[in-house]
Amino acid sequence: MSRERLYLFDTTLRDGAQTNGVDFTLHDKRIIAQMLDELGIDYVEGGYPGANPTDTEFFSAKPKFGHAKFTAFGMTRRPGRSASNDPGLADLIAAKADAICFVAKSSAYQVRVALEATNEENLASIRDSVSAAKAAGREVMVDCEHFFDGYKENADFALACAKAAHESGARWVVLCDTNGGTMPHEIETIVRAVTEHIPGSHVGIHAHNDTEQAVANSLAAVRAGARQIQGTLNGLGERCGNANLCSLIPTLSLKNEFADAFEIGVTPEKMATLMTVSRTLDDMLNRAPNRHAPYVGESAFVTKTGIHASAVMKDPQTYEHVSPESVGNHRKVLVSDQAGRSNVMAELDRAGIPYEKSDPKLARLVEELKEREAAGYAYESANASFDLLARRTLGKVPEYFEVEQFDVNVEQRYNANGQRVTVALAVVKVDVAGERLISAAEGNGPVNALDVALRKDLGKYQKYIDGLKLIDYRVRILNGGTEAVTRVLIESEDENGDSWTTVGVSPNIIDASFQALMDSVVYKLVKSGAPA
Repeated sequence: MSRERLYLFDTTLRDGAQTNGVDFTLHDKRIIAQMLDELGIDYVEGGYPGANPTDTEFFSAKPKFGHAKFTAFGMTRRPGRSASNDPGLADLIAAKADAICFVAKSSAYQVRVALEATNEENLASIRDSVSAAKAAGREVMVDCEHFFDGYKENADFALACAKAAHESGARWVVLCDTNGGTMPHEIETIVRAVTEHIPGSHVGIHAHNDTEQAVANSLAAVRAGARQIQGTLNGLGERCGNANLCSLIPTLSLKNEFADAFEIGVTPEKMATLMTVSRTLDDMLNRAPNRHAPYVGESAFVTKTGIHASAVMKDPQTYEHVSPESVGNHRKVLVSDQAGRSNVMAELDRAGIPYEKSDPKLARLVEELKEREAAGYAYESANASFDLLARRTLGKVPEYFEVEQFDVNVEQRYNANGQRVTVALAVVKVDVAGERLISAAEGNGPVNALDVALRKDLGKYQKYIDGLKLIDYRVRILNGGTEAVTRVLIESEDENGDSWTTVGVSPNIIDASFQALMDSVVYKLVKSGAPA
């Protein structure tokens, strides 16, 4: 039996950007947009062209998507203006986008109080805006703002707004639970009523999470006939957030009620990258991942010792509703020595590191990991540092070189143009096979200076690291006060485009950074097969 197509619309870069503390740069937006396209999202809403310089520049050229439709967001024409004489509408149509998503009031109360317009003017605004965008060759959708509250207040007017959008040529009429207070049974009843007037294949749902039911409300809308779901990665969004696509995608793909009836653009192979996608977004925003997030959280498949752990080790299905690997996660059984060995062996298998099950060094590695994670190391986010720790403990990392000493000075001075600048100078002394090498370098900060100095001259190993470059540097304070412990994550890339992450932890940010830098260099030597 053929399955019906269900479309996913991501608004992380627009609605998600309204999250308190979230501020996307243009570079961030480009990276996240490509990540969403590669995941298999059908529509990527990039922002609001004309509203700010970042979004305006983002829409100056289309991203090179392989799957998704690049979507611009904006308001319908303002009351009292014509479609041809509205600057906001003009910006939307001028944006280099495949589709336009208009937001329009669909509550008589909101039209009266917020817009200070008449119901007739609001309906005309919807019709005129959709027609103008259609004439410009764009796929059009309309987010019917406050639809569910508006429907409960005045169902005829809310329906009139939705029908005006559909009859004017909108591909999608999206019903918005803008205030996030509607219950799932209400969503299902109202969406079903709407689909008696507009085909469900043209109806979408946009749910906010103010009662912790945005995912449930989205699924209720699908049951009632809606065929587009709008949401965000990790549930970002204003107030309490939006429907979380990291929860919706696996539910739609892995739960029979939906998987048997619908297909989505996210393939099983791409869904297996979902945890990485979720973590990547958190890392870019310098946010601690939600350990207890469904499917992609670090604790989503964690079991402590006891009867649960015993059962999981016999058969994971006893306490797992889906396979962790289906979303790129993996199981952990905590506390006991047996469980610790099991986890470590699974990690070693994933990293491709050979070992003997009877090797007593495995127990030492288990204890070392526990101690380091208690101290703040995060090996879930630092694959290369775990690799090196495991290899060192098992006695399989050559001593390529030894750093005897490093020194960093930060100086503020006037440059040749009379401008006051801050310059960092680093000196690193290394011993390479008995040869002492001293390198110095300036940088725009102490870590940059250290990085350049360390990689400036490694003697016979220099050729192995020439293609190494640092592409990201993230700092997280693990506790408060001026004596806080700092965790540093560094992402590196080589000449082949392969990337890896290393970690350092210390009360001294320079020391933590240098640990991560050292691991990055040594990992590159191991990866390149450099001789001892």
